[in-house]
Amino acid sequence: MYSMGKAFWIDQEFDRDRDGRYAVHVRKNLDEFEWGDIAPVRFACAAWRLATPPSLTPGFVRWDRRVLEATCHRNTWDGTLYARVRLVSPLPEELTRSRAWWRDRGWLGWQETFGQYVEPTQQDLARIPFLRATLLVEAPVPLDDLPPEPEGPHDEVEQSAHRAVTVLARELNALVSPVLDQLG
Repeated sequence: MYSMGKAFWIDQEFDRDRDGRYAVHVRKNLDEFEWGDIAPVRFACAAWRLATPPSLTPGFVRWDRRVLEATCHRNTWDGTLYARVRLVSPLPEELTRSRAWWRDRGWLGWQETFGQYVEPTQQDLARIPFLRATLLVEAPVPLDDLPPEPEGPHDEVEQSAHRAVTVLARELNALVSPVLDQLG
């Protein structure tokens, strides 16, 4: 299910049709969470990791096809939360103005399979040169609306994880969607 104009969204319908598979996934993977932190950062990062591929495929959180990966991390400097999002990008203008650098090598860019951007296979890399541009977005994410970390594995973990992922998807959407809109 593609959502026009959004970089990230929660696929509630798919989850509901599969009897709340995200909540079940969280409950089965309680060992992914660390307990006892006063800040919600570690909990939110674990909830995000469980909601996205490769942990859950297709993800509870979906993203625009130009998003290659999106991860959340605890900043070791001050304990805040930051996101790291890698995006497919067009080649820089300096490379598209002239093909002098090309030299008949048959360079290929991003390949698409069923509308998704894919990395070249090892077989492809043995035969063809690839030049694939990406953008790396690394930015702080506000903690204001994140739920507090549950006190332990028996304290409504699934609901808190769902809320954390919803907030993170909203914040990352606000951060990344304007970039994707500008790229066209």
